[in-house]
Amino acid sequence: MNNRRVVITGMGIYSCLGKTLEEVKESLYTGKSGIIFDQARKDMGFRSALTAHLEIPDLKKELSRSQRVYMPEQAKYAYVATCEALKNAKLDQDYLDKHEVGLLYGNDSSADPVVKSVDTMREKKDTTLVGSGAIFQSMNSTVTMNLSCIFKLKGMNLTVSGACASGSHAIGLGSLLIKWGLQDCVICGGAQEVNPFSIGSFDGISAFSAREDAPTKASRPFDRDRDGLVPGGGAATVVIESYESAVKRGAPILAEVIGYGFSSNGDHISVPNVDGPARSLRMAIQQAGIDLREIGYINAHATSTPKGDQNEAKALFSVFGDYRPEITSTKSQTGHEMWMAGASEIIYSMLMMKNEFIAPNINFENPDEDSAKLNIPSVRVEKKFDTFLSNSFGFGGTNSTLIVRDIK
Repeated sequence: MNNRRVVITGMGIYSCLGKTLEEVKESLYTGKSGIIFDQARKDMGFRSALTAHLEIPDLKKELSRSQRVYMPEQAKYAYVATCEALKNAKLDQDYLDKHEVGLLYGNDSSADPVVKSVDTMREKKDTTLVGSGAIFQSMNSTVTMNLSCIFKLKGMNLTVSGACASGSHAIGLGSLLIKWGLQDCVICGGAQEVNPFSIGSFDGISAFSAREDAPTKASRPFDRDRDGLVPGGGAATVVIESYESAVKRGAPILAEVIGYGFSSNGDHISVPNVDGPARSLRMAIQQAGIDLREIGYINAHATSTPKGDQNEAKALFSVFGDYRPEITSTKSQTGHEMWMAGASEIIYSMLMMKNEFIAPNINFENPDEDSAKLNIPSVRVEKKFDTFLSNSFGFGGTNSTLIVRDIK
């Protein structure tokens, strides 16, 4: 049972590029940026007030008050994304009730509820005023505990906490559960809160771009003049299941997850190296059992930080050498969606593959010594490809690489 094929049957997304797959596809195609200047952050003392723009969804018509009270913003994003993914996968509540469908979702913070709870305790000196929903909103597992209860899921149920590789690891680990015969279907994804409290400490160490006068130009992965990342967020859901399960229930089979590589740098807590990502890349390619020249597109982790982009470029070149497939970072449009990024970038890449184009690496104007060795298009490329690779790296040196192949 350890060689079952793992296929993608549904996708859903809520991001700064759009609230549906169709909206996001159009934004990718046109090279639209979702980055804005947020005056409220400047008023709070932020060095950089740049952020991706998202509205928190109003779910009063979809969920009861008793359900909503346990949900912080990222759980709401995840609910919307999951509804779209389940619909596209043709998974209804009756099926969820009768089968053990698993849930693995990436999330690594829930800052806003924690800050507000502490503020209430300090001001009121009365813990009963914090509210019944605070504990569930504050936990790292808030997304999975909410989704599993709302959709009445009966399979594997846990949160993957792997920094900015969380969403990618969730899909990778879900694929292993299916491959090994432990689950037939798993709802995977990643979610990221967008409130100022969640990323204030990043701003405090000057991790963000200071290009406040040109928000849409601030995120510039691989560009020589990059000066830091731009925070983003939202949620992305990918439904994966065994090929046999998908065929049996007549599900739409969109693509196949053929490779999952992972590694740890075992080095600095925040500064990436070259060896760790390279090992993750090689593991994914080996597991996929393909020649690396079959990979038609690479969605890089590149976040627009000086050292991070440099070392990823070095790792990619060390693995791919003189084979130069198109490499872009969709973070040039979205900013860094952090815990969500590994899942959302699978969806972005899927939308490109299904619609035969590669979104531009916007703001890539001048390569540096390392990015010059890669094939990084700054304009949209009309291209038919059937296999892509997606990188996700995180603090603590956690690395994840996924390879996905089209199924016609």
